[in-house]
Amino acid sequence: MPSLPPLTDSTPLLRPHLPLLAQGKVRDVYTLDDRTLLFVATDRISAYDVVLSNAIPSKGAILTSLSAFWFSFFARTNPSLKTHFISVQLPSSLSRLLDEESMEVMRARAMQVEKLKILKLESIVRGYVTGSAWKEYQERGTVHGIRVREGMRESEAFDAPLWTPSTKAEQGEHDENISPEQAAQIVGADIAKKVERLSLELYTRARDYAAERGIIIADTKFEFGVDEEGEVVLCDEVLTPDSSRFWPQQGYEVGKGQESFDKQYLRDWLTREGLKGKEGVQMPEDVAKETARRYGEAYEKITGTKWSEQLE
Repeated sequence: MPSLPPLTDSTPLLRPHLPLLAQGKVRDVYTLDDRTLLFVATDRISAYDVVLSNAIPSKGAILTSLSAFWFSFFARTNPSLKTHFISVQLPSSLSRLLDEESMEVMRARAMQVEKLKILKLESIVRGYVTGSAWKEYQERGTVHGIRVREGMRESEAFDAPLWTPSTKAEQGEHDENISPEQAAQIVGADIAKKVERLSLELYTRARDYAAERGIIIADTKFEFGVDEEGEVVLCDEVLTPDSSRFWPQQGYEVGKGQESFDKQYLRDWLTREGLKGKEGVQMPEDVAKETARRYGEAYEKITGTKWSEQLE
């Protein structure tokens, strides 16, 4: 897969010109003005809440481009939905301050967004029983404490998608699966209901769209904020290989784990090597390249655009 020059840390490029507001596992966030932020998706990758030592070629650009695609998709299909998305362009004032090499590194990785009060909630929608949901189901017959149909097999679709929120942990800490009732205690009952309704609606639309292109969206994570009017707003990344499980429809079979276009490939390698959740892990080059290939394939199947064309 063709790649951009790597970007693991944007601060040497942008810190002289913009104040760094926050640095997450993957994104660096800068303040443009009182109402606008600049999200920069780096090539860093995390698995099991731990950032690996090396990066995935072009990953940040794929995440930004794919999120921009979905924001545009939802603007057409859900016109009443509010999102934080403004533009994928660097502000002109900043682009004049960066040299050509720096501009190339930043290309397609930056996104201008509205500044919001972020809800301390990961809004997860599960369409299939897999991952931690499968583990809980095997042990207790529940998913996030929700009783579901008996006799389900691994990777089987639920009768209806489930909203299964988790806490939004600080960097270095781990998210915690919680029930919808616990989510309501964190953000308030009215906001929790809005987040649940929007999450299920967006997942269903995206699931049906992706199915027409040969991809099963097994589950995904949304994030929301609240604007100055108190409205719930979709934010952060949307339906990327970092935030979702993408399975190819071809070869899908209930009763086993599935091949994927996301970082499950990396998670599986970490588990096999006994490195799950350990700090300071460096991926072998072949694992990094294969993960990048899968990210690129997901982008191409969903958008219908070759990743090489995005770089032109």
